[in-house]
Amino acid sequence: MEWTADVAAGDWLKERLDAGPAWTRTMHGVVPRGFPAYARIFHPATRDRPVGVPWPALPYAAHAREWDAFQESRPEIDEERVTWADTAHAFGTTMHARAQWHRIVGPRLVDGEDGPRDAAGWRYSDPQPGQLEPDLVSVVARTLTAHTTTPDDGFIALWEGWGGVVGAMGYGPSRVLATATDDSSEAGARHQEFLAHAARDSFNDVFRKPSWQPGVLSDEISRGPRLSLPNRDHVLFRAGVSELARSEWVLTAPWRDTELERHGFAPTAESPSLVWPVDRAWVLVTEVDYDSTIVAGSQDLSRALCADPRLEALPIDEGADLTSDADGVNR
Repeated sequence: MEWTADVAAGDWLKERLDAGPAWTRTMHGVVPRGFPAYARIFHPATRDRPVGVPWPALPYAAHAREWDAFQESRPEIDEERVTWADTAHAFGTTMHARAQWHRIVGPRLVDGEDGPRDAAGWRYSDPQPGQLEPDLVSVVARTLTAHTTTPDDGFIALWEGWGGVVGAMGYGPSRVLATATDDSSEAGARHQEFLAHAARDSFNDVFRKPSWQPGVLSDEISRGPRLSLPNRDHVLFRAGVSELARSEWVLTAPWRDTELERHGFAPTAESPSLVWPVDRAWVLVTEVDYDSTIVAGSQDLSRALCADPRLEALPIDEGADLTSDADGVNR
């Protein structure tokens, strides 16, 4: 993947996107119109539950002693990915193409608590908006390569707003790795001093001028042109979808956060926000505010994605509304 300043390569997308007041009315504020078919790929959620014992009662404030004892016992916790369909089954709701997560789990949240629970004791965490799991990016990409004449040539766009990806003018580091440590060594002391000065001091910095703070991407890229679409600006890279089809695609992503890796974290990279081949046979859209990924393309492509057992995907009509109030089935 190589950064490109040729952002005009994405101008054709603007012609197919809704702008102005219509931007939020349908998915076409971010998903191009004019394709024969669309598939909605649902980002998986996660759920967990203690092994062999139930969760203590809710709410926490009324059962603090039980929760303290529960934590001290260090129970084994099962955790797993879960589909929207299995979640709907657990909560007695209906899975469908325009489903919204908060409607699927229903009004089962307790104020101040950390996730809905089903009758079997599973606690559910929300799907990640704007993020398709890296392994599923590869799964989708492998199907996409078979539905374009240019699998090795295309474009990948990344939303510029992911924290710390691009440099910017500011009063402190564009990103801060906030960690707690009991390290009393000289290195530990230096790290704590860094954290102490990382945030802006509004009293002492009244007359301080902002300065350039580097991001993960180079200063050249950070200061370079953007692919500007309605309400979203992106950094653009020249790359074929075949690069994303490799299971280790994260290791070659230019926005891979190697600073986190130096602190012991596994390699990570945000999901591509937009992907399309030179022949424009399809477009993949992982919108930052959506908990699903939309692929616009041919009928055959849509059927292939929806038939893949590794994905949870359903065909969705052009003009579909995916706003938070769109799920009229599970009201």
